[in-house]
Amino acid sequence: MTTYANGALPASIAETMELLESGDYLAGTALSTVLFLSLRMKRPLFLEGEAGVGKTEIAKVLAKALDRPLIRLQCYEGLDISSAVYEWNYPAQMLEIRLSEAAGSADRQTVESNIFSEKYLIRRPVLQAISAEAGKAPVFLIDELDRTDEAFEAFLLEVLSDFQVTIPELGTIRAQEPPIVIITTNRTREVHDT
Repeated sequence: MTTYANGALPASIAETMELLESGDYLAGTALSTVLFLSLRMKRPLFLEGEAGVGKTEIAKVLAKALDRPLIRLQCYEGLDISSAVYEWNYPAQMLEIRLSEAAGSADRQTVESNIFSEKYLIRRPVLQAISAEAGKAPVFLIDELDRTDEAFEAFLLEVLSDFQVTIPELGTIRAQEPPIVIITTNRTREVHDT
């Protein structure tokens, strides 16, 4: 498989088609054009179709050919922010509190700032995708968006419009470089305008 130096993006529709072919993915001109424009405009690519037609494979081929990490958010009914974006490592935070109390250094403000720091933050796929360093933005696959509920879908699409997430205890985390986003749906329900 041909890989692009330093994760560089294809410069033309023909190069986009060659990139996909290098990963044994045969795509027509229409799909190659849409993918090229999505990459050029740094906007998500929304792929809709029946299961098994190769929507997910495009993200895998892109990640490999562009030498970028692939981060996958597999959507399902009941998916929430703590499963998709972030959560706190509560057991480790409790241990830190207990150790601070045992050491007699239980200054409430200091303990609070310590336990709500990056050290105890568990990054889930959405936060991983927007936290990557510039020049190495991942391919972010949001697989089967139609399996989530409408409220989570709206939240996710809002995140993708600005490529940022706000964590109340830490502030807003913005992508240095937007990830390459591929969104798939199997048409199990109507997905709102993207």
